[in-house]
Amino acid sequence: MKRALTPGTFDPITSGHLDVITRAAQLVDEVVVSVAASEKKNPLFTLDERVALVKEATAHLPNVRVEPFNDLLVNFARRMDAEVVIKGLRAITDFEYEFQMTALNYQLDQELETVFIMSPPQYMYLSSSIVREIASMHGSLDGLVPPCVVRALKEKFESVA
Repeated sequence: MKRALTPGTFDPITSGHLDVITRAAQLVDEVVVSVAASEKKNPLFTLDERVALVKEATAHLPNVRVEPFNDLLVNFARRMDAEVVIKGLRAITDFEYEFQMTALNYQLDQELETVFIMSPPQYMYLSSSIVREIASMHGSLDGLVPPCVVRALKEKFESVA
């Protein structure tokens, strides 16, 4: 069985993330959406909240499961028996960062392969940070995030107001 990881902070999961996960699910037997704790990023949503949102957003994909992690990706990949990491690429800046991370991961584990999926044009500009900013100003999130995330962001920013 081919198992892949699609790692990220998912703070929150966007339509772009969902596109990558959906396309990854067509390439392998199982996709483990790997939600990183990423405390250094000071996420808006807790790890448990992010895991729950990703689970809800991917519930329609039968070969996708969601797992949190808080260590090196290569160590998590070994524990999950994953053979490949599938990442989305939006722009040149993504490529530079992901190229560096892939090289480091290869240094740590030559058996773990990385595959990149190019973002379609409608998601090339989309990021979780942009979504959080739009939500904080009560802007429209139509098409940017799954419905469960729209609800969660509204709740989050109403409680802050």
